[in-house]
Amino acid sequence: MNNFIIPSLPYSADALEPVISRQTIELHYGAHTKSYFDNLNKLIADYKLQNLSLDEIICNADGPIFNNAAQAWNHVFYFNSFSLNGGGSPGPKLNKAIKQYFGSFDRFKAEFVEKGTKIFGSGWIWLARDFEGQIFIVPKTNAGNPLTDGLTPLLTFDVWEHAYYLDYKNKRADYLNALWNIIDWKVIEDRY
Repeated sequence: MNNFIIPSLPYSADALEPVISRQTIELHYGAHTKSYFDNLNKLIADYKLQNLSLDEIICNADGPIFNNAAQAWNHVFYFNSFSLNGGGSPGPKLNKAIKQYFGSFDRFKAEFVEKGTKIFGSGWIWLARDFEGQIFIVPKTNAGNPLTDGLTPLLTFDVWEHAYYLDYKNKRADYLNALWNIIDWKVIEDRY
């Protein structure tokens, strides 16, 4: 039986300041994300999906099991997209795809932020690709994840208020725009 454990972050809690504060990391990753792992482990204890990977659970479950599995996966994916030395622009392969589908990197960023800002309530804004390499901006509410659409996630920004409220109050667009300064494009390129 699986017992999912929250992985350690690849950087210290204060490494992403001032974009994401230590307090936000401690609460968002240390408390919120850990609770999704803890809840998932309780929920799958006697369930038929208990021997599946997190990806497989996301694609086969619904209700509370899906919500906790997807939120655990989404948060780890999100936090592992950042680096103290992040920012800049994508690597050559992803940059070529961005230009092909969005015209330019700046247009892509603007559309990504706009769609993320427009998500009503809580959710995630994703960059994902299909099997042919086409990339899409995919807004998802609540615990939504492009894996359920057969897409491969490349990048996500969390638009739940707990992701940004301590640092940006209700200014979601400011938070989304600031995240570009800490994106680890090598990680994103490797996912592509």
